[in-house]
Amino acid sequence: MPAIETDGLTKRFGDFTAVDALNLTVEDGEVFGFLGPNGAGKSTTINMLLGFLQPTDGTATVLGHDAARESRAVRQRTGLLPEGFELYENLTGREHVVSAIETKDADDDPDHLIERVGLAPEAARRRAGGYSKGMTQRLTLAVALVDDPDLLILDEPSSGLDPKGAKLLREIVREEADRGATVFFSSHILGQVEQVCDRVGIMNHGEIVAVDTIDALRDQMGAESTVRADVAGSPDTDAVAALDGVRSVTVGDGHVEVACTQPAAKMPALRALDDAATVTDIDVENADLETLFDRYTGDDVGRDEPTDDGGQAPEAAAATGGGDA
Repeated sequence: MPAIETDGLTKRFGDFTAVDALNLTVEDGEVFGFLGPNGAGKSTTINMLLGFLQPTDGTATVLGHDAARESRAVRQRTGLLPEGFELYENLTGREHVVSAIETKDADDDPDHLIERVGLAPEAARRRAGGYSKGMTQRLTLAVALVDDPDLLILDEPSSGLDPKGAKLLREIVREEADRGATVFFSSHILGQVEQVCDRVGIMNHGEIVAVDTIDALRDQMGAESTVRADVAGSPDTDAVAALDGVRSVTVGDGHVEVACTQPAAKMPALRALDDAATVTDIDVENADLETLFDRYTGDDVGRDEPTDDGGQAPEAAAATGGGDA
């Protein structure tokens, strides 16, 4: 059974369609990157998956439950790190984690969770009102990990994290996937997504415009790759330039660059280079996720997504603390 499955999922606010007939399947145990420019419909989709917003049309099934009718059951098995979550200023960081454990009737060790996310013990004993953005993200991730959730929904989880924290986040995501959890990962930092996600889905103007592995998206878009080779001498590159899928060949002092418009052209180009010269080193640069994202979404500036109260769904804070709102 898929962890997440939507069928024609739609949300309209008056004349504005935030999510338009979304059909999406996220397999059990995969790390799925959910991408799109601001206003593409990502936050509205997440709020419907968790039952915070009721769809106008269509359905969402999460962990085998109807998200609209059985949202309590969904949230009980889901760990949520929402974007812009505000902590309770008078509670310590540790008290936040303990509260989440008690709410879910779990038996986690709060100190272990705090250590796992890299929050210093002395910081966890302080009131959270003075936490930096990075400390808040670490603490909220600890809360999301309570009770080994079957589904982790991470909305901009690396926001405010330094490189060390971002690396730790990636490690935790892969650990959770190895444990068998499904991770639904929404982020504007495309390099983070590219490093951890099995597949990605790209939304634009409320519609899903692409779903696949990053390599498959490169193939679909005909994204260009560059093969760079260090060579001895001055090779004859005519045979390389004549290959299908090779756009250009540039010869420099001791190196050759081959621009390939088709992924399938890379290996023939390397073999032809090896026949023409002594190749001492090779590097292949593929189109990154940012390039693919730009091609799928164009130059859209993005839109603000309205919610019922004009901001974050109020239930999100309670869900982060245990999922029983």
